[in-house]
Amino acid sequence: MTQSRLHRVTIGKKDVDSRLDRTLADKVPALSRTRVKRLIQTGLVEVNTETITDPAYRLSIQEKITITVPAPKRAEPQPQSIPLKIIYEDDDLIVIDKPPGLVVHPAPGNPDQTLVNALLAHCGESIAGVGGVRRPGIVHRIDKGTSGLLVAAKNDGAHQHLSTLFSTHQIERAYKAIVAGVPNLARGKITENIGRNPKNRKKMAVVLSGGKTARTNYFVQRILGDQIASLVICHLTTGRTHQIRVHMASIGHPVLADPIYSRVSAVAARMPSDIRCVVRGFPRHALHAYKLGFSHPTTGKRKMFESELPDDMAALLEGLARKN
Repeated sequence: MTQSRLHRVTIGKKDVDSRLDRTLADKVPALSRTRVKRLIQTGLVEVNTETITDPAYRLSIQEKITITVPAPKRAEPQPQSIPLKIIYEDDDLIVIDKPPGLVVHPAPGNPDQTLVNALLAHCGESIAGVGGVRRPGIVHRIDKGTSGLLVAAKNDGAHQHLSTLFSTHQIERAYKAIVAGVPNLARGKITENIGRNPKNRKKMAVVLSGGKTARTNYFVQRILGDQIASLVICHLTTGRTHQIRVHMASIGHPVLADPIYSRVSAVAARMPSDIRCVVRGFPRHALHAYKLGFSHPTTGKRKMFESELPDDMAALLEGLARKN
């Protein structure tokens, strides 16, 4: 368990009559002045064993200061009432059709209003702690901007079963993606390894060495307009971060409106003017997890679920198809 940390400072001549908060921020670089001020106000700073709560306290020579920095607390997600589109639910698991824009679990930048918060509110205490307190019930995730099917476990047995299926690639997953242009092969397999982009660690990339094995099987379901785009079905046999988005971009057919792996403006510029604004205005990457299949953790029976394209992707598809 992480313990609280102590910082000790002795005041010299040059710091006499200086403010307590400013001096401590200068002498303890690990702490910002704002952080120091809060520690003082909450009674965690002592001057000669006396607790001082005034950040503007003026210092005297040879005063000895002790700062106690409490151990960070790992915040546990809290239940929040967020509407869920539930496709299936029983005592072991729940299958959700996630809308675009909903983050799966709390993370820096998204501390709440996530699928996890919604699951805690819907399932109650039964799901709390399943698979870990930080991500209760979660066995896989899809990106914030991706819509579609996701399964969560409601007890530890189901969590272990589903996690094993994912790790051994026994989950059937298929996505619908609207991509720029039309791949040369109507049906193909992309097997390039995926790892962190060496030039931008926030992005993933196809890498020549290292990385993780990634396999995406795809086929072109529909050509849109004058070959300006196509609806592609992608089946995953592995589940790497941003796998479809990276793989489709690697063969020159990025997912439309992808802000990370596609130059949205450049792609739109090659399209007819009446279509250009539709693509530029699309608020997310055009990717939907439409099929999910697995064996049930209790019955062993095969479960298969499908989800229709959400309204925004259906409208984008219709707009692109008008050029046919």
